[in-house]
Amino acid sequence: MKTDLTDTTASKINKALVKARRAIGTPAVGMVLTLVIVTDEENAYDALKAAGDASREHPSRTLVVIKRVSRSPRDRTQSRLDAEVRVGADAGTGETVVLRLHGEVVDHAQSVVLPLLLPDAPVVVWWPVNAPLDPANDPLGALAQRRVTDTYACEQPVKELAARADAYTPGDTDLSWTRITPWRSMLAAALDQVACQVQAVEVEGEEFNPSCELLAMWLADRLDVPVRRTRSAGPGLTAVRMDTDCGPIVLDRADGSLATLAVQGQPKRAVALKRRDTAELIAEELRRLDPDDTYASALRYGVERLKQENGGDAPAKGERDAGGRNAGEREAVPAPVESVAQGPAAEATAEAPVKRAAAK
Repeated sequence: MKTDLTDTTASKINKALVKARRAIGTPAVGMVLTLVIVTDEENAYDALKAAGDASREHPSRTLVVIKRVSRSPRDRTQSRLDAEVRVGADAGTGETVVLRLHGEVVDHAQSVVLPLLLPDAPVVVWWPVNAPLDPANDPLGALAQRRVTDTYACEQPVKELAARADAYTPGDTDLSWTRITPWRSMLAAALDQVACQVQAVEVEGEEFNPSCELLAMWLADRLDVPVRRTRSAGPGLTAVRMDTDCGPIVLDRADGSLATLAVQGQPKRAVALKRRDTAELIAEELRRLDPDDTYASALRYGVERLKQENGGDAPAKGERDAGGRNAGEREAVPAPVESVAQGPAAEATAEAPVKRAAAK
């Protein structure tokens, strides 16, 4: 059931919600949280569809805040609020209110959203695009226990990660971090199977993919070993190679769907590691409303620190380095200090990256 309200108020929207619930025969409110989506007209459909799919797992009241751009000075001084109320089959398993703000009310979106929040229920704010640099101090972000951004949608995602680290507040998270949950789980499970010491790691993926940077920072932060970030044609993350004193551990996903896990001394295994859509990502984030300390620790490790330890950006596959070698060909890199291990470990050292000495 859909109800259109033009030039309305928050009070009238609440009355329309009660009337719509009664009309479809469900007067009781069974939602577990309020999801506020702050977006534009271009991305509103995709965000709303993802939220609707996620509502099957998390019944919620979804408030979509669309700030309309006023083209003339006269329009910018005239405030207007238009709303579309959806209940029943048109709103998944919850309720949806699409709010279109015009004029001066654009700068006071929190005053429109506040009366529509479910009482005594958590609030999550999600910016699919154009997220503020400091979500916690944003007027809408201040209403929420969890604030979800997506650096993958930014023009300069790697620089955006640095800004996120500077402004991090408990409760902040990013869908670029959520995308690597299966990778983190698989790598942790692989290390649990062996009693080996990790010596170096290589993370391979697309150049402008913040998930690759976050995974590299997480590994560097948790393992306290050199982590080399290399580029590939994608899609997304393509491989992680861990050099251990027992031999290499490789998780390789070339097609974005099926990965291969190779552990020294064990047969290779096929692993389902498909790229997930936005509905699955936002559903995962709604499962937990407490601060993500692991994300905070990885984020604060720092993009610049990762670059410094890499000695600069690595060339992508298919490119030629200064010596004319193909970057896609993995050649043995002589260790600057350590002696070369013998036996199976020697083969691992020949293929694994070695941390470059920092330039003095």
